[in-house]
Amino acid sequence: MAPRSVRDRSVPVACAPWVRTRLRSAPGAAWALGLLVLLTSFLAAAFPRAVERYENEGLRHDIAVADPRHSVLELGAPQPDLQIPQAEREAEVREAGLASAYRAALSALPDVVRTDTAQSSYGFRTGKPIAAQESWLSRPDRIDPELTYSTLPALPDHATLHSGKWPAVHGEVSSDTPEVEGAVTEETAKALRIKAGSAISLPTGGRTPLTVRITGIVTPERPEAAYWSAQPLLRTPALLPEPDLEPPRYHWAAAVLLPPDAAPALLATTGAPEAFWRFAPDSSRLTASDVPELRSSIASLEGGPGLVKLRAAVDENAELSTDMDEIVTRYDTLRTAIGPIVTVAAVGIGAVAAVVLLMTGGLIGVRRRSELALLRSRGGSLRGIGGRLLAETAVTVVPAAALGLLIAVATVGQARLWPSAAGAAAVAVLVCAALPLRTTLQHRRPQLHGARDDLMSARPSRRRTVAELTLLMLAVGAVVALRRRGTGGDGGGDLLISAAPVLVGLIAALVLVRLLPLPLRLASRSVARRRGAVGFLSLARAGRTSAGGTLPLLALLIALSTAAFGGSVLAGVADARDDAAVRATGADARIDGPGISVPLPDRLIREVREAGGVQDVTGVRIEYDVPLPADGSGAQRTKNATLVGVDPATYARLARATGLGPFSADRLKASGPAAPKGTAPSRDRELPVIVSPSVAERLGDGPRDLSTAAGNFKVRVAGTVLRTPAVSDSDFVIVDASSLSRRQTTTLLVTGGSLDAKALRTATHHAGKDFSLRLRSEERQAFVDTPMQRGAEGIYTAAVAAGAGYALLAVLLSLLQTAPERTALLARLRTMGLTPRQGRRLLGLEAMPQVLLAAVGGLFVGWATTALLAPGVDLVSLALFAGPRSGATDTVLLRADPWSLTLPALGVVVLAAAVAAVQAWWAGRRGPITELRAGDPR
Repeated sequence: MAPRSVRDRSVPVACAPWVRTRLRSAPGAAWALGLLVLLTSFLAAAFPRAVERYENEGLRHDIAVADPRHSVLELGAPQPDLQIPQAEREAEVREAGLASAYRAALSALPDVVRTDTAQSSYGFRTGKPIAAQESWLSRPDRIDPELTYSTLPALPDHATLHSGKWPAVHGEVSSDTPEVEGAVTEETAKALRIKAGSAISLPTGGRTPLTVRITGIVTPERPEAAYWSAQPLLRTPALLPEPDLEPPRYHWAAAVLLPPDAAPALLATTGAPEAFWRFAPDSSRLTASDVPELRSSIASLEGGPGLVKLRAAVDENAELSTDMDEIVTRYDTLRTAIGPIVTVAAVGIGAVAAVVLLMTGGLIGVRRRSELALLRSRGGSLRGIGGRLLAETAVTVVPAAALGLLIAVATVGQARLWPSAAGAAAVAVLVCAALPLRTTLQHRRPQLHGARDDLMSARPSRRRTVAELTLLMLAVGAVVALRRRGTGGDGGGDLLISAAPVLVGLIAALVLVRLLPLPLRLASRSVARRRGAVGFLSLARAGRTSAGGTLPLLALLIALSTAAFGGSVLAGVADARDDAAVRATGADARIDGPGISVPLPDRLIREVREAGGVQDVTGVRIEYDVPLPADGSGAQRTKNATLVGVDPATYARLARATGLGPFSADRLKASGPAAPKGTAPSRDRELPVIVSPSVAERLGDGPRDLSTAAGNFKVRVAGTVLRTPAVSDSDFVIVDASSLSRRQTTTLLVTGGSLDAKALRTATHHAGKDFSLRLRSEERQAFVDTPMQRGAEGIYTAAVAAGAGYALLAVLLSLLQTAPERTALLARLRTMGLTPRQGRRLLGLEAMPQVLLAAVGGLFVGWATTALLAPGVDLVSLALFAGPRSGATDTVLLRADPWSLTLPALGVVVLAAAVAAVQAWWAGRRGPITELRAGDPR
């Protein structure tokens, strides 16, 4: 029989695959890494999709909600040349000729200028209105109404017949036809007293007038759509003032609709007839990437090669008019202002995620250090070890990153795929490259067993010092550039400026790591003299932390500063909107009368006081355009101000509550007895007033005469405030209403925590249609009416949540890295009599120095980052761009939010304490025998 060794050489040796063996031996680590990569790749893939989605929705929203008078592209051409035969002129303006030109013009439009054919229209109309002489038409100021006559295609498809019948042509209409049929909308008929069967005459060029017989009254189906609203007179008449008349006198302006083939009859009128083609925009497929091409195409259509094509298709004298370029410009301005602010959040979260992924790779490398050292000692090459690590990492990471990409694509709107794929791929490449490189590079040289790299005894190298100084210079440069150039304009797209918060956090982490040994040494010396061993052991263990502990601290500081910066942005936006809403209304609700001569009814005041949720009601008299006396220089420059008559006590209380120009009520009290109601105050009596700074400069220090509708009196400036609740303009005079001869209330300012808006509206409606109610909550909501603003706020909210989450994860990873060593230490000490309570204290105190340093440092860095970058971050576009501008500030600066600073920092401390307590409890359950195994290096 052959020797056994010989038989073994002839039999193939079975070898388990490396990757499968490793994954089976440590499934928990593989699942944890995959879950972290899944979450991070989802965020990396979702961010560009979210940005692109809100940018696309913002563009579509801005075009869709724009007034059709501004968004529609209208192509106009004069009537056909008089030199051509009359039959050809009439054929060009009939339905077939105009429809053919419409189709040709539609095909000549650029592809990016998409049109909504259902709302587009064309026709023939009188270019200037024609006065109607019929005596039965409505004349508010005895001025003839002016009517425009226009043909519209497919009128029955866009309106319903209210009364009468649809207008039609009978036979072939020409310029000699004496009568045609027409229709008007229900609003026009009601305003001008037009009925079905009414006849209106139009003057013609020296012939018998053309008669338009109104056969139908129609009701528009979608009056806000472009078919009707591109020319609002088609659906709604308007009262227009006569020019150069004082006082102004008004006349009606309206439109009469003719059937399409009745257009030749307008050629004989004196209304300068012209053809038109209106193209309503279709924004449903536009994207933000189309903006440059869209702007270029519109410019070309208005006066370039595009207009040449349209003229070739329609008429050589055609002109295109639209305000679409202004709509796109406003959108681009908002996107340019918001984009850099969002980029700051993206860079911060990206840096935090990268550091946490590197920490995860470091944790895995530390756990496998002994295994890889053994492979290295037995001849394993760095390339071979790195290849095996890359293979086993890729098996877990690549599917996780692909799954994160799929989830992002499925959940976050429609957008281009490649930016999301690039983000997920970057996460996968970072993890797949970081783990093998960081792990294998540690085994380039043999390592002595038990060699210590303590934080207390480490001395930074020169290379590290140079690198830290370089980062410091970059951070200083980024902060200075951001403060000077801001996030808008040319500086907005600078990646270095967007990375300013991250660089500040990085510098802070490096500084804190250098400073940490000093307090640890001082604390160790003071604790060493005490009798208890727990404090000394915990500080000694904290001092033995690896000197390479910059990464966990860096992750914590960047995460906390990013969360604080994002929370401060959201808080600044909310405060700016609250402030602008308060300035616009002056209180929680505002009720105004129709004018200074019409007081609010007592019943209205009583019902408002009795409404639910009302805490206080302040009645004021407001009189606008009060002339101020001439200034002391003798110049006769006219200057007007707003007079506000108030009850000093209640109005001062309102000013304090709203923060709009608080003052002491005693300043408005006049000396001497008040004048009886209905009588003028004495000419010798001076009324103290509180004014705006510009009015104070005009009035001076002495008494000045003031002539108002509330009476004539002398005033003396008793104080100045920058703003006041009653009015939003900058020039005002506040006076005690009891000193006025006419004391009626024209405005109510209502405060309350939860006002009954329905009751307030009912009371205002009962008072009359000219009384208006404005709620602060509604004014507040008006500032958030674009998808771009909502999307940017959503990204910042996600950034705050992600920053806080990654901060907690960084704490957890840093504690897990040394968890086996701490567990073994606790087991040894328990054999020496350490109680469970002392074990919990030991682990908690050991983790606290670095965690407290990170929490306090993160709080300080978050505050410092916000303070340093505040002058360069203007939130006015994000907060107020879409809202009403009255009373709104022109600049919204960043400020530190206390909750955003403290809550993440406290969460880090609480999590560290909880992990230490759970670890101590778990080690106590397992018992010391399980941990203290023979030959265990721990």
